[in-house]
Amino acid sequence: MRIIPAIDIIDGKCVRLTKGDYNTKKIYNESPLEVAKEFEASGIEYLHVVDLDGAKASHIVNYKVLEQIASQTNLKIDFGGGLKTDEDLKIAFESGANQITGGSIAVKNPEIFENWISKYGAERIILGADCNNEKIAISGWQEESSLEVIPFIKDYQSKGIQYVICTDISKDGMLEGPSFELYQRILKECHSKQSEDSIKLIASGGISKFDELPQLLEMGCEGVIIGKAIYENRISLKELEQFIINN
Repeated sequence: MRIIPAIDIIDGKCVRLTKGDYNTKKIYNESPLEVAKEFEASGIEYLHVVDLDGAKASHIVNYKVLEQIASQTNLKIDFGGGLKTDEDLKIAFESGANQITGGSIAVKNPEIFENWISKYGAERIILGADCNNEKIAISGWQEESSLEVIPFIKDYQSKGIQYVICTDISKDGMLEGPSFELYQRILKECHSKQSEDSIKLIASGGISKFDELPQLLEMGCEGVIIGKAIYENRISLKELEQFIINN
């Protein structure tokens, strides 16, 4: 299971929100690059970068920060937040993203999103299935759609999607533990007999302590995104380094 720390960016700074609410913004570091280098020094290979300004503006904003991290570390970065057009995607990939995450676009403009899957390949496009009460949320989580999370994932699975990040918004930033039960159901219902068609589920939101990681691994999650638990020193980089070595 891949360990994927998160860097959320507002005004070029590394921040965290609670339940996606911009009014709860807390700045952890003025330099996302510094934070990324610290992760890399602890043996971490992957990074989840969210352009929160982009999510609000509905187009890519903080690509210079992405470029900085990509050019000065060897981290494999998945990048999301406000990617709406082919041009946004081009900028993200040219700025050094290995993968991009599309959430709102997959709901509001499925034709474009499906086109990205066929153009760039399923290994480079991640479906962002962020939900509240199991309903997909969009536009930087400011809006709730009527789509149910599991059918939504299954629909895109039939269109070739492999990677899915599922954030339970009610858990995000709360440090109360992730949505084990929801992930269990997603993995069960989206499991295919031909295992290469089974989705690679990345758990996100609510990770609060180290003990939750072996549980997610055991369950079959392909990756886990950890944000506030690292910044609030609930999980140390030393523990993550050890976990990566042992698994």
